[in-house]
Amino acid sequence: MIARSYSFSFDMSIFKERIESVRAMMRSKGWDAVIVTGNDPHNSEYSAARWHQVAWLSGYTGEGDLVITEDHVGLWTDTRYFIQASRQLPEAGAELHKTRVPDQVLIPEWFTSRFADYDEVVVAVDGLCVTASFVKEIQETVGEKIHFVNAPDMLEVLWTDRPEIPQTPIITLGPEQVGWSRVQKFRWIRKWMSQHGLDAVLLTALDEIAWLLNVRGQDVAYNPVVMSYLLVTQDNVLWFVRKGPIPGNDGETEDSFHELMADGVNIQEYSDVGVALSNLVDGSYIKALFVDPSALNYDLFSILNEEESCFIRTGTSPVGLRKSVKNDVEIAGMKEAHIEDGIAMERFLHWLQTSVEAGDAINEYEASLKLHEFRREIEGFRGESFETISAYGPNAALPHYVTPEEGSAEIYSEGLYLCDSGGQYLFGTTDITRTIPLGPCSQLEKEDYTLVLKGHIALSKAVFPKGTAGCQLDVLAREPLWNAKRNFGHGTGHGVGFYLNVHEGPQDIRQNFNRQPILPGMITSDEPGIYREGKFGIRHENLILCVEAGENDFGHWLRFEPLTLCHFDTSILLKDLLDRSEIDWLNAYNERVYQTLSPRLSQDVVAWLRQKTLPI
Repeated sequence: MIARSYSFSFDMSIFKERIESVRAMMRSKGWDAVIVTGNDPHNSEYSAARWHQVAWLSGYTGEGDLVITEDHVGLWTDTRYFIQASRQLPEAGAELHKTRVPDQVLIPEWFTSRFADYDEVVVAVDGLCVTASFVKEIQETVGEKIHFVNAPDMLEVLWTDRPEIPQTPIITLGPEQVGWSRVQKFRWIRKWMSQHGLDAVLLTALDEIAWLLNVRGQDVAYNPVVMSYLLVTQDNVLWFVRKGPIPGNDGETEDSFHELMADGVNIQEYSDVGVALSNLVDGSYIKALFVDPSALNYDLFSILNEEESCFIRTGTSPVGLRKSVKNDVEIAGMKEAHIEDGIAMERFLHWLQTSVEAGDAINEYEASLKLHEFRREIEGFRGESFETISAYGPNAALPHYVTPEEGSAEIYSEGLYLCDSGGQYLFGTTDITRTIPLGPCSQLEKEDYTLVLKGHIALSKAVFPKGTAGCQLDVLAREPLWNAKRNFGHGTGHGVGFYLNVHEGPQDIRQNFNRQPILPGMITSDEPGIYREGKFGIRHENLILCVEAGENDFGHWLRFEPLTLCHFDTSILLKDLLDRSEIDWLNAYNERVYQTLSPRLSQDVVAWLRQKTLPI
């Protein structure tokens, strides 16, 4: 899955007015600059509508940070969003600042240059929506002359119809579903606290809180998390979460609260976290508190930083790594999820091909709805794990493409169709991309299709020594493309949660120098691609599980096991570009797909799938 933008509806004439309203606020308060992010108070990758502040101000709906001064509006974002930003930003009179490119100038360096002649620079931020580490980075780069003003919810007075903080029903998961009870997890983290001389740990990342408490919600679209903070001490667990009534809720949340309280969880109001933390650290109750600055917002950091009686220790939360290594129960659930999801995918691809061949009028959005219908029939389905990318032809050249409900492209019996999608199930999370030839394809399409699949196969069949990091494996997926002087601008792989966020760390497979080793039990995506603007896009994605591969005189070895079960179309492969080992891997994979799924499919789909999975 490729990180993508969210949908938003706009009156395209109002963005410059909104920017000018912010400037009027700046002048009235003596601010030299304002930084606006799309982050929520937990630095989540995906945020609820309330925190789509960049989109509301500028019309740009991708990821990025907006800087407003008296004479400049700038948007900082990376390679995934350059095309989208160049199309959307002119409405607000904003300039694109490109990141993850050679000679990039990031916000801290830009501030240094822009305010070089200033003796003092006052920058306002919504402290709820920027991290403490982000502010620190700018302070360290620009120096003492920069002063930050914490202005929580600063846009509230301008954004009069701003959505509320979300609140959805909360469910709990038992050890039969996730392997560990929450009480066992409490013991684990308290042992870690004792080993590090800590009185308390404050968790602010929503997926880490959901994992530790064994709870799930729907507060953020596609991510089964609950807006909350969690404070764990040696003798108490305080969960700061919205407690008010939920319209239409049948008591599920109340039952969940009772179960949590029986396990020693003290339920507090979400908005009370700042006051509660101030009271707890202002005295002798908590003398050493651990926080992860990458997920701690600047507003809470400012509160904690005022209390000199408490020692604040920062670092990487231990929950992320523990959560990423799936236990046997979680792995079994994920395998079940991929069998069920594979059935839905094969039914969908059969429907798509037969419908297009019959000349039925189908557009991208209708195709995404049909895939949802097939997944919805699966018991335990809780929704998509991200917004489905259903992209035909040139639209697939946008890795983050959002399929529009209105004006979606028609799908024809020629060229390539790309579908990147996934499901959330009570027993696991899936993420799969298939690029489908729907008819005659050009030689270039065939060549790129084959090269990307070579890269996918190379990573999937990798054997590597224990301690190897994802950045050391990334080249395997790129080498076939590099040899042809081609490349892709996104990462090759990301971690995936268990009925949790479809993107998780700490591991990944990309060119960035992330030293985290790939460990047995980690589940990561394998998704190389290639994108030709205005022409087509190709991506092949499976989820792969890291497993043991044995020991010998040379060390401890690991390998990957594909979890995803859906055939790769071989009809346009250029076989001369594949070596014997790649052909053997592909034939074995497609045969495994057929043998595993065919007993659960209808006769017409089985007959079609048999032809699709014949060895090449």
